[in-house]
Amino acid sequence: MLCGFPAVVAEFEKDFGGQFQMAIKMRVLCASKKKLQVLANNIKVKYDLAFNAVDNIPPAYSCDKERIVLLAISAKGVNGISDTVRRFCGELTKARAQNVALIIDGDEAAANAIKAILTEAGSNVIDEVLYMKAGLFSAKPNAQELETAYAWVDRVIADLK
Repeated sequence: MLCGFPAVVAEFEKDFGGQFQMAIKMRVLCASKKKLQVLANNIKVKYDLAFNAVDNIPPAYSCDKERIVLLAISAKGVNGISDTVRRFCGELTKARAQNVALIIDGDEAAANAIKAILTEAGSNVIDEVLYMKAGLFSAKPNAQELETAYAWVDRVIADLK
């Protein structure tokens, strides 16, 4: 037994219902509609991220040695990707973010174009993309969408390189 660490974990799990999670350096950056921004804030709360973990693209504080960056982007088709998003993704090197995962309000063509830009910049892009429809009148995700997103984030974190 190393300094009683397993005993501390067991005590923590007993006190807090078995919800022991290790902290991860993760950011959620948005270039999207209100619904995806609300989702980003929910992810921040659920995973107990830093105060500046949720931001717009480009972020006020640049990414630096992030373990994972989740990009929430609204884009329809290859031509629907804004120049701001293209430039930011083109500068997202492995030194800034080891892994990048995408939450897309749009289609597969937009996701593939963003993946290509990120891969060219040198980022490790997670294969699984979360597609979420953010319509004009839905300002926040429903419970099922939140559960789907949380399960997706859990899978992404579990599969990190």
